[in-house]
Amino acid sequence: MVTKYFFTILAIAASTAFAQSCQNPQVEAASFTSLDATVVTQIAYITEFTLKCDNPLPANYALYAEVDGKSLTAARIGENKYQVSWTEEPSKARSGVHEVRILDEEGFASLRRARRSDPAAAVAPLLAIQLNHPGSYSGPWVNSEVLATALSVIVAYTALRNKGNILA
Repeated sequence: MVTKYFFTILAIAASTAFAQSCQNPQVEAASFTSLDATVVTQIAYITEFTLKCDNPLPANYALYAEVDGKSLTAARIGENKYQVSWTEEPSKARSGVHEVRILDEEGFASLRRARRSDPAAAVAPLLAIQLNHPGSYSGPWVNSEVLATALSVIVAYTALRNKGNILA
């Protein structure tokens, strides 16, 4: 009899802990991106944020993110601190604002259910963070080797032409 009540209480406690969602979310975010594509093979996008809610959240409160149709997991890096990161090839990385949509477990499950029937479906996020990527520097339009070769050809041509004019 005691075990029956114990499991009932445990089930109720687990359901309330898992059913808890963030009430009135407030976020402080910082974002970083790779700006120099000359020495890297992937452009990194990183956003770190602190989530504050009116209600206390469990220690294992999981968050997920969606960016440009890609589903990602938000890594917990501290108390109420999370990080979302991903990479892209420099040729595919676009400059501008990337919207990082943060979802809790319930919202992520709803998104997955909605995407089964319609791949373009959207679910209202818990919060959204704007990550601005100004673009990556891929190097100069003309490499220094090409410029040096062109200048040496011009100098050699000018020297030979002037030599012909002097000797004539």
